[in-house]
Amino acid sequence: MKMSKKYAESIKSYDRSKSYEAAEAAKIVVDTAKAKFDETIELHIRLGVDPRQADQQVRGVLVLPNGTGKSLRVLVIAKGDKADAAQAAGADYVGAEETIQRIQTQNWFDFDVMITTPDMMGMVGRIGRILGPKGLMPNPKSGTVTMDVAKAVKEVKAGKVEYRLDKTAIIHVPIGKKSFGAEKILENFNALMEAIVKAKPAAAKGQYIKSVTMASTMGPGVKVNYNKG
Repeated sequence: MKMSKKYAESIKSYDRSKSYEAAEAAKIVVDTAKAKFDETIELHIRLGVDPRQADQQVRGVLVLPNGTGKSLRVLVIAKGDKADAAQAAGADYVGAEETIQRIQTQNWFDFDVMITTPDMMGMVGRIGRILGPKGLMPNPKSGTVTMDVAKAVKEVKAGKVEYRLDKTAIIHVPIGKKSFGAEKILENFNALMEAIVKAKPAAAKGQYIKSVTMASTMGPGVKVNYNKG
């Protein structure tokens, strides 16, 4: 793979073999994000758990102190006063049967998060095979199947993120934008890592947090020294 000039300059500016304290890592990542757009800063956390075991899953949600910097479009599937509450809370789209039919027949996906009330899950489940692969299927564990749709909409708009283990025992989560600056990225980093440490499964043995890497969309990864898990 041919390295861009900016990328080559970035990797010369720090020691790639070294693990940095979180505050320093955040500063390096922000400084080496040289693309012309506002790059997303992501965390990649490798855990010492077996993702094939049901009792070693790590999954949860939290609202980052400084949000994610991304404006998410929210669709709420609900009826009656719940639909009104979703609208009032700032949902971008609110609907029921007609919206589900639109997704099914017109391949309409102008939203980033779907929230629904439990009584509508039967209907939503009919298009589960379309929503699932796109990561849009509502789930009680992520707070997107709830009676309090207004609260769920506000949390998503405030910068709620979901963290979950992939098949290789790694969690990938956005923790902000380059424009946040190192201090706000660090605050989001600390909040997320604290949540992941608290979510440690009782069945997990040995070292829980194996490695932590912080990177911008187009920049190189920076190893973070994190030994609290």
